[in-house]
Amino acid sequence: MSTSTSSGRTPMLVLATVGFAVNFWAWALLSPLGPLFKEDLKLSAFQQALLVAVPVVVGSVGRIPVGALTDRFGGRVMFPLVSAVTIVPVLFLGTIGHGSLAALLIGGFFLGLGGTAFAVGVPFVNAWFPPERRGLAIGVFGAGMGGTAISALTTVKLVGSWGIQAPFMITAGALALYAVVAALTLRDAPGRVVPTGSVARRLADTVRLPVTWQASALYAVVFGGFVAFSVYLPAYLKTAYGLAQADAANRMAGFVLLAVVMRPMGGWLSDRVGPVRVLAVSLVVVTLGALAQVFTPSLAPVGTIAFLSMAAALGAGSGAVFALVALLAPANKVGSVTGVVGAAGGLGGFVPPLLMGALYGALSSYALGLAALVVVAVCSFAFTSTAVRRAVGVSRPRTL
Repeated sequence: MSTSTSSGRTPMLVLATVGFAVNFWAWALLSPLGPLFKEDLKLSAFQQALLVAVPVVVGSVGRIPVGALTDRFGGRVMFPLVSAVTIVPVLFLGTIGHGSLAALLIGGFFLGLGGTAFAVGVPFVNAWFPPERRGLAIGVFGAGMGGTAISALTTVKLVGSWGIQAPFMITAGALALYAVVAALTLRDAPGRVVPTGSVARRLADTVRLPVTWQASALYAVVFGGFVAFSVYLPAYLKTAYGLAQADAANRMAGFVLLAVVMRPMGGWLSDRVGPVRVLAVSLVVVTLGALAQVFTPSLAPVGTIAFLSMAAALGAGSGAVFALVALLAPANKVGSVTGVVGAAGGLGGFVPPLLMGALYGALSSYALGLAALVVVAVCSFAFTSTAVRRAVGVSRPRTL
């Protein structure tokens, strides 16, 4: 790439990361308020879990078409568009959409649009950076998932100080500001490969790529685990440990922040030692942390160590998955692959909260749900160490 291209990489990476963070901030607005809505609307544990899970599944499935559209139209068009459209459900929830479960589910459904920003940013950033630097670059972009931490740290406090409308109005303003700035300043990478053919045809080609399914399976575990904990941890901590709502939200924010910090670290390590090794170690740590938490140990120190260890591992593993995508996916299909993989990750985060809510409602215990995470992590480690290792070895032996 030319010198001018190199000098433009960092501003574009920063703008993309900010956009991801702002959209994820909006995407996560309902999670910290789950316990409040449960009390005010007399929701069951399953209804509360459904409320926080709906934006996750919509944002996940929506990444498939949005990723394909980003391949075609570029991040310069798609980032402002996604941000502007997300303003509508945010305003709806902040004004008339928080008075009933039905209205919250409708608003949450469209709030999921904010989660599709991930499928815009990965191909946008990928096109700006050379292969040997993509792991770190996409990891830095992925740190924008820290928008969920902004939501966790501010939403409950803003409601307490200024009322239920405050966090939604502020977030809508941030989305509008970003949409304008992005429309004026974002540029697609010079020489970006624009695919031909219809979106449906390109998606059909994408799902036939082995990397699509390998990365999807792994991302469903590592990022899905992060999403599941980030949306359900306040409810879990309040129910299992009797924490106050604000304390539970703050602890969830700590979990998210550590995962955010570790995501670029996972990408950076993948550039150096290969994504397979980073994923393998991450999955071992998740296995051990979930196994410890099956027994609901005291939070000080065992429970805290278990959760923070899992946060670090899930963050690093998420960064490693997209280092794998950057390594194996064709340049003109990165957006489409990202859309499918991102959808798998979000869907991986949709099921656990519902499962945990249903199991607790039936058994008054979260142990079985956490035991299921142990089994899934062990199976994922075996898959990484065999099939994924072989795929990377065939593509680029030096990365192993």
